[in-house]
Amino acid sequence: MNIKKHIPNLITLINLFCGCIAIVFVSQGDYLMAFYMVCLGIFFDFFDGFFARLFKVSSPLGLQLDSLADMVTSGVAPGYVMYSMFLKSANPQDLIGLVYIPFLGFIITLGACYRLANFNIDTRQTDSFIGLPTPANALFVLSLPLVVEFSNSLMMLEILTNHWVLLLMTLCSAYIMNAEIPLFSLKIKKFSLKENALQIMFLVISVLMVVLLQYIAIPLIIIFYVLLSIINNLFLKK
Repeated sequence: MNIKKHIPNLITLINLFCGCIAIVFVSQGDYLMAFYMVCLGIFFDFFDGFFARLFKVSSPLGLQLDSLADMVTSGVAPGYVMYSMFLKSANPQDLIGLVYIPFLGFIITLGACYRLANFNIDTRQTDSFIGLPTPANALFVLSLPLVVEFSNSLMMLEILTNHWVLLLMTLCSAYIMNAEIPLFSLKIKKFSLKENALQIMFLVISVLMVVLLQYIAIPLIIIFYVLLSIINNLFLKK
């Protein structure tokens, strides 16, 4: 039996396992551990493809497993987080807001599902992305309750506990994953400062933002990534 061909799939299943644990933590209201487990899942998500290419064992099965694992870690988990944020922002006297509105958070899950299915048949996304990848979107959503919990800003607290703002974020999240917006890849293929200037600048600024702003930096970095890609696309057209 060729052990090598099973290693990438095992790593993919660990990603799925991390996603399952993250969902349990969300159900317990432990958003910090849920965030860490999603980060760990995304880490394994990166390395399953790496080892598949390294061992030259890429397969259609691995592609399907990868999307199914991502569906949980980067689809169900963020959808559940948004559901719980809607629930916490609801007025206890508002029956509709308390019982029905929170389910809108799972629009994120639907958007992630559509993106992952489309990604498997889209041959344009080999070196870069079209639309925000589900792991990046998951980090954005999973960081929101951490901003609420650890930020000292009353303005941020009011914004992220407003159900209209949460609804807008939910719809934008589902849209941006499936939008026809080319996003630059963070992979550095050649050791050339000129060819990787955009990636290096983004990574340096992102590190500085994390150091200065901590958890609040995470959603800002994702927004910065999208805006920087749009600006880069405009320059490439000229």
